Amino acid sequence: MTFHSGFVAILGRPNAGKSTLVNRLVGQKIAIVSPKPQTTRNRIQGIINLPGAQVVLIDTPGLHRPDSALGRQMMEEVDQAIEGMDVLTLVVDASEAFGPGVLRALTRGRDFCGPVFLLLNKIDLIPKARLLPLMERCSREAKFTEIMPISAKKGDGCQRFLDVLVPHLPVSDPHFPSDQVTDQPERFLAAEIIREKAILYTYHEVPHAVAVLVERFEEKPKVIHIDATIHVERDAQKRILIGHGGVMLKKIGSEARRELEDFFGVKVFLELLVKVQRNWRDNPSHVRQIDWHHQLESLSTEQGDQLIDEAGRPVDEKGNLLEDDSGSPNERHKHYDQD
Repeated sequence: MTFHSGFVAILGRPNAGKSTLVNRLVGQKIAIVSPKPQTTRNRIQGIINLPGAQVVLIDTPGLHRPDSALGRQMMEEVDQAIEGMDVLTLVVDASEAFGPGVLRALTRGRDFCGPVFLLLNKIDLIPKARLLPLMERCSREAKFTEIMPISAKKGDGCQRFLDVLVPHLPVSDPHFPSDQVTDQPERFLAAEIIREKAILYTYHEVPHAVAVLVERFEEKPKVIHIDATIHVERDAQKRILIGHGGVMLKKIGSEARRELEDFFGVKVFLELLVKVQRNWRDNPSHVRQIDWHHQLESLSTEQGDQLIDEAGRPVDEKGNLLEDDSGSPNERHKHYDQD
C-alpha cells in the first residue's frame, strides 16, 4: 500500500481557530486554546498517524502586524514555518467581517509552490445562506486547491479535510514514530498549560503580558516536580495574578496541575512563582527565552557533554533516563500546589 507522509503549515489570523483545529485533528490537546487573540507564540507540531499516512501539522502564531519584539518573533515563526512545507492551509473565521486583515491572510499563499487549502472555520456561527457567497468571494481573491467549510470546535468537515489532504502529501515513509503526537518537549507543554490557565483567569487584565518559563522539570517513576516562573511586565499585573491572599495564583496552579496530571498520567507537584520583568515583550533577549528551541539549546549548554532528551532530561548513550537525586526544592515565596 502506498504511504503518504508530509508537512502541513496551518496559517491564519489571530483567533481563527488554528489551535482548536490542530487539537481536533491530532485527537488530543497539544496547543493551548483561548478566546483571546495571539495566544500561540511558537510553531507547534502536531502529528496525525493514519493507516496509510502520517500528517505533520505546524500550528503557527496568528498573522498580524507586529508592534513589539514578541510580535516580530511570532511573524518570523510564521515565515520559517512555511519553508519546506508540502501543503499550506489557510484558516479563516467565517463569522468575521471580510476586511483588510482577512484579505491579507487569503493572499498569503500566492507565492507558495504547492497545494493551498482554504478552510472556512466556525460555520456553526453563521447562517448557511452566507456560506456560498463567502466561498465565491474567497475564490476570486486567490487561487486555492480547494475551499472547504469546517467547524473545528464541533468537528464538522474535519475528517473530510484529512481525506482530501492526504493524497496531496508526498509518497514517503513516516517522519516520526507511530505513537508520537508532537515534537514539543514536555517542559514546554507544561509551561503552555500554565500560561493557558493564567490567560483564562486574567482574561481582561494581563493575558499578553504573561510568559511562563519552567525552571525545573524533574521526572520520577510516580511523580513529576515542576517549578515554573510566571513573568509579567508590571507590579499591578503581578498583584492581579497572585490575587488577594494568593487566591488567584492558587486557582491557576490547581487547574494547571490537574490538567498536567491528566496529560502525564502521574501525580504532579507544581510550584509557581510570579516575577516582574519590565517590558519583556520589547526586549529581544527576553522574548527569545520563551522559545522552546532556545530553552533546549540552553539546557544542552548547561549540561555540557551530558546527553539530554527532548524533555530536557539527562540520559545515557542509549537514551535511558539517569537518576536525579537533587532532592526537594528550595523554599521560596510562591504558590505550591498539591493535594
